[in-house]
Amino acid sequence: MHVVEVNDPRDDRLADYLRLRDVNLRKSLEAEHGLFMAEGEKVIRRALRAGFLPRSLLLTERRRNALADVVASGADDVAVYIVSEDVAKLLVGFDLHRGVLAAFHRAPLPAPEDVLDAARSVVVLEDIVDHTNVGAIFRSAAGLGIDSILLAPRCADPLYRRSIKVSMGAVFTQPYSRLDDWRCGLGLLRERGFTLLALTPDADAVPLDEALADGGPGRRVALLLGSEGDGLSTRWLGQADRGVRIAMAGRDVDSLNVTAASAIACYELARGTRG
Repeated sequence: MHVVEVNDPRDDRLADYLRLRDVNLRKSLEAEHGLFMAEGEKVIRRALRAGFLPRSLLLTERRRNALADVVASGADDVAVYIVSEDVAKLLVGFDLHRGVLAAFHRAPLPAPEDVLDAARSVVVLEDIVDHTNVGAIFRSAAGLGIDSILLAPRCADPLYRRSIKVSMGAVFTQPYSRLDDWRCGLGLLRERGFTLLALTPDADAVPLDEALADGGPGRRVALLLGSEGDGLSTRWLGQADRGVRIAMAGRDVDSLNVTAASAIACYELARGTRG
């Protein structure tokens, strides 16, 4: 890698890092150029270990030595831009406290069939559009041993900067893919012998641990999680084999938010599908 000091936030070489909180701009820019952003030394190192190729690095003067070993061993065609804290703030749109960013090339997503081949436990997300929630779900799935994740077409991007940050890089190692067809996508799981369990707060639903125990260990199970506000659509609920719920103690609480529910559900799912 070669080090370049840059003093102007309008310098075209820094275009990958422009206005990181502007969601609409970032979606179009990152899609157009096939890139994603990683923030913080730990997350960047995890992306590198997972095999993602850097486009460039951006370090503030205060943190210019934070990735010295990476810089020393990196490819010659990758630039390391050093900027002042003021330039960084004007460029990215906020105080860059961590002082370390990197732009990475995206890798092609595997086909849904490929991430299902050896999987027994799968979490399927329908229309979860909040990047923070998606990142948190990936962290729970990776940490608790879920084999793979499938995303409905409208779900938020796991490689958006906020998702990556919340997941602490779990999005780099957790196998996942995106369904092309929301309407009929669950048929792919059924064709491969998965039991479809729909997580819902409905009082008539079966407690998740009981539903998993009914089928015995070792079977293939896909757990469907719905959007933050409305939950699963009527269509996906109708396609599920069973509605399942997390048993609540009462006290006027009938459900948990999607990130808390997913953590509990991932624990139960992983435990219930181990042979």
